[in-house]
Amino acid sequence: MIHFTPIPTAIARAYQSGAPDANGQTPERHISDGPGTPCRHCLQNIPKGAAMLILAHRPFPSPQPYAELGPIFLCADPCEAGGGAELPEILASPEYIIRAYTPDNRILYGTGAVVPTATIPAEAEARLSDPRVAYVHIRSARNNCYQVRIDRS
Repeated sequence: MIHFTPIPTAIARAYQSGAPDANGQTPERHISDGPGTPCRHCLQNIPKGAAMLILAHRPFPSPQPYAELGPIFLCADPCEAGGGAELPEILASPEYIIRAYTPDNRILYGTGAVVPTATIPAEAEARLSDPRVAYVHIRSARNNCYQVRIDRS
């Protein structure tokens, strides 16, 4: 079984309170224009007209060569953490990059692929069946933006 894991609530609340992002900058405040602005905490699209943040996020515990950082959207106001066994609402594109990581947060070579969205649960389960894999990331196939982490449940 798998679990879609949002960015931690403590990190989301820090950004929502104006804490610096992974680049040391204050998150930018914008207004959502609707679909295509996926919050990485509630794992839902930020509704049209709602305040949102755009910021640089590193979904790893510390900088190292494999610790990619990049832009994400986040609800500007506190939102409830999403996640669970079901494919989150934010995964609405036709395909995504899937990539597995080791316990020391390094890419496990040979695990990366662009996969159809509907196959993400099965693809994640297959990678997580390998004892060398600690977790999986899903990233945008078009822009490489971090979407969500997948853990064993």
